[in-house]
Amino acid sequence: MPLHPQSRAVLEFLAAMGGKPLEQTTPEEARAERAKNAEGMATLARPLEQVARIQQVTMPGPGRPVPVRVYWPETGSRLPALIYFHGGGWVLGNLETGERNCRALANASQCVVFNVDYRLAPEHKFPAAVEDAYAAVEYVAQHAQEFGIDPARIAVAGESSGGNLATVACLMAKERGGPRIVFQLLVYPVTNYEDDSPSMQEFAEGHVLTRNAMSYFWRHYVSAPEEARQAYASPLNAKDLAGLPPAMVITAECDILRDQGESYARRLEEAGVPVTLKRYPGAIHIFLNFAGAIDAGREALADAASVLRTALAAQTPAHSA
Repeated sequence: MPLHPQSRAVLEFLAAMGGKPLEQTTPEEARAERAKNAEGMATLARPLEQVARIQQVTMPGPGRPVPVRVYWPETGSRLPALIYFHGGGWVLGNLETGERNCRALANASQCVVFNVDYRLAPEHKFPAAVEDAYAAVEYVAQHAQEFGIDPARIAVAGESSGGNLATVACLMAKERGGPRIVFQLLVYPVTNYEDDSPSMQEFAEGHVLTRNAMSYFWRHYVSAPEEARQAYASPLNAKDLAGLPPAMVITAECDILRDQGESYARRLEEAGVPVTLKRYPGAIHIFLNFAGAIDAGREALADAASVLRTALAAQTPAHSA
């Protein structure tokens, strides 16, 4: 197996924490287990970076107000914006899930980062999360002056199911006539409900995200397989990806989602979308969250920030209002 020794050590650490397999729990039990293990998981994470300013806001949403935490790497400048969606299979996760990565991305990419607490399934089934994601993008674009951001330089980002929401928000913006998104950062994104690829088979068990766990997430997220096959749930099924923003797609070698993420990158390229695709050897799913224990996690965030800064610098800043 190509597993990196650091990844193997993390897997052994997680196994030692115990607990039932995800598919044997209810969402409430899974959330409680995650909260109970938060302190232990933090030992695997990157240090909590300081930023110049943090503000908790709510944005109007289609079902309820959407809580958002905003991070400024500096104040007094009109900076680009990065709207970030956490992972957790649309069922788990909250603002704390992305806290460390959002702070690090704000500092490293010099973007104002918006950490979006979208509605979770099964309490709020598809398309609640994607509608919240799009609503957040719309609100940020419409209130650029209020946040001190440049409306001509808005990007989206997400990890795993959050990567799914990030690119689906781009699809929605394209089909609904805006707002303009200039870049998408997709970190081991979910792009396809029906996946029997080599990575899905090879890493089906024992590599953080299992095949059974992915089935569990889909089962709670959508009401029927027909919904899961729709482009707003499985963007790999979108008929036309032309005109979507340039992308960086990050994948982990030892991850069931590797092949569907890379297939999506190829689809984007075939549609004429500029794509930077990078696979991290020996890495496991959510390795960015294990950057305190897995060197590739720090490397991937630095790579992402570098690509983001270059892509956003190439955009013409909007004139201040």
